[in-house]
Amino acid sequence: MALRPENLPRDPDRLIEMVLASEGKIEALQATVAKLRKIIFGARSEKSAAIIAEQLSLALGAAEAGAAYPTPANDDGQNDERGNEAAPETRKKRNRNIGALPKHLPRVDVTIEPETTTCPCCAGALHRIGEDVNDVVDRVPAVLRILRTIRPKYACRACEGAVVQAKARPRLIESGMASTALVAWIATAKFAWGSTLYRQAQILAGHGLDIDRQTLARWMKQAAWTVKGLYELQLATMHGYARLFCDETPVRMLDPGRGRTKLCQFWAHATDDRSWQGPAPPAVAYVFAGGRGKKEIAAQLTGFEGVLQVDGYSAYTALAGDKKNAGKIRLAFCLVHARRNFVDVHKTTNSPFAREAIERIAAVYAIEKRIRGLDAEQRRAVRQAETKPLMDALKARLEATKDGISRQSTLVGAIDYMLERWSGLTLFLEDGRLEPDTNIVERSIRPISIGKKNSLFCGDEGGGETWAILASLLNTAKLHGVDPETYLADILERMVSGATKNNRLHELLVWNWKAAREAEKFAA
Repeated sequence: MALRPENLPRDPDRLIEMVLASEGKIEALQATVAKLRKIIFGARSEKSAAIIAEQLSLALGAAEAGAAYPTPANDDGQNDERGNEAAPETRKKRNRNIGALPKHLPRVDVTIEPETTTCPCCAGALHRIGEDVNDVVDRVPAVLRILRTIRPKYACRACEGAVVQAKARPRLIESGMASTALVAWIATAKFAWGSTLYRQAQILAGHGLDIDRQTLARWMKQAAWTVKGLYELQLATMHGYARLFCDETPVRMLDPGRGRTKLCQFWAHATDDRSWQGPAPPAVAYVFAGGRGKKEIAAQLTGFEGVLQVDGYSAYTALAGDKKNAGKIRLAFCLVHARRNFVDVHKTTNSPFAREAIERIAAVYAIEKRIRGLDAEQRRAVRQAETKPLMDALKARLEATKDGISRQSTLVGAIDYMLERWSGLTLFLEDGRLEPDTNIVERSIRPISIGKKNSLFCGDEGGGETWAILASLLNTAKLHGVDPETYLADILERMVSGATKNNRLHELLVWNWKAAREAEKFAA
């Protein structure tokens, strides 16, 4: 209800309090409007150069002397030594494959001879004195073929009833029309590269092969069922390490009884110790679940003990606070999520303090960039000497600034988010194995986000499980630089044929599979 003069208090202090409260509400509403405008029309970049047109020099005291100049967070692009985005003329040259095409690709020679090799002067024979060679990458279009398996029958003319014939080989799709290679191709296109079954049905139709989408879906379900044991082994192996990343993203699922879709979740579990030369390989495993609560994540992490690197979602806090998990699970929060709140405030209100917080966090990432690849003890030593003073100074500034602004301000929300999670945000200072953020799992969950934009929803829980299983194996293969289609076709063939038994499934984990192929190649 609008204020009227006769309803206003006459006490000046009360009026001042009302004005400050109104200004806080107005600022919050303006920030909301600006955020919505940014979502609809604005750029989504969180790079410091895109947020701050001109970086300001910060007097960080004695801590600044031992630290590098601030640079944007570790998901930013190329930057100069002061943390600004490099100018076009100083930017690092692009890595182009001019004259350095991959050596492992086969070479096919096409020789173009001149129309005549007779000398135009004396009519004598010309002799070859050299050549010009030009290499380009070519592509051989995919070819569908009919793989006909013939099993001859043999019988003895002198005996009766003795007929010899080889046994039929097991097939992925029994009595079906698809080979293992075809199923692997379709699964890779959908779950590794984001192509829908509808588009693939059209592609197959272009080859003259009409296959219904429901048939393709049944093939995917059969493939997922076949490799489910390997998927569960990969997930259990990842949970055996002392550090795990987790994140979640919503996905729609058909709900026929209600005539609409309902909201389910893909949970992503990730490991990657390459930044400190640790034992955990890069891997991601997705879990489809009907909800986003503590119950779902608790069921997935049964038996896990260690550090869980997550965002600030309350389900993780409830999980770690459960008496059953007392002392078993510690939470390390994401510094990029905390930074993102200040980014939103700065974009909507142009707050000087938000800009200062972004720059201070950038200084932390400048150190992280320098120590990436060192072992855990070296990383911890540098963080204690250089990063800890920066974080302590940032905390002091957050606490000092919080007391002087309205509780309605969006800046207070960003400050509260960081202070409430301070112990988890700074846990990486005490443990060189930890990362300051959850970028590893954020990157790993992108294939699911792309896939759900293309597919819109999954048909049922079985479809969601199929998606999770195949996407986990294929995207882990991508993390290891392995062609996902080759990998999936090989493990399917080995499991269907019985060449790899259940007690040897660990051989098919992508990091072991890759090592075995490299060993075979080296031996040859």
